[in-house]
Amino acid sequence: MAAALRVILGHGASGTAASMRPHVEGLEHRGIPAEAIDLPRGRAERAIPVFARRIEADPASFVIGGHSFGGRVASMLATEAPVRGLVLLSYPLHRPGHPEELRVEHWPRITCPVLLLSGESDPFARIDLLRANITLLPNATLHTYPGVQHGLAPVLDDALDRVAAFVRGL
Repeated sequence: MAAALRVILGHGASGTAASMRPHVEGLEHRGIPAEAIDLPRGRAERAIPVFARRIEADPASFVIGGHSFGGRVASMLATEAPVRGLVLLSYPLHRPGHPEELRVEHWPRITCPVLLLSGESDPFARIDLLRANITLLPNATLHTYPGVQHGLAPVLDDALDRVAAFVRGL
């Protein structure tokens, strides 16, 4: 059944579907069907319907996720749609300099398996807070990268290996 799963990724707030090309091509090189979608800029809530339309025919055949903003949008959709899995790449846990404003209120409602990959020096996700809040997700795995900031480009091969293994295990 894993062969039928398709990964749909959203981009970061300043990106586009094209900026996710290395992720998509890397997953496809690993035998995982993948694509990226363009999301509207602005509030994450505004982007959820765009993501939802792409998977509405059969949510259970998709693993959704994305980089930063795209991952946040996907995580919010995962509370509503029965997707197979969720991949959060550099999840924006909080705004830089505002660790008191955590973006986790919806996490306890995510029931699918979740893979979080994050740099330990990410200004959008203080690592101690990320580790403490992962317990809000009922079925999650966190892998962190020392010295990596917001974006996984320096460790993309390892990150995509982990995403591919996660998808194959669903």
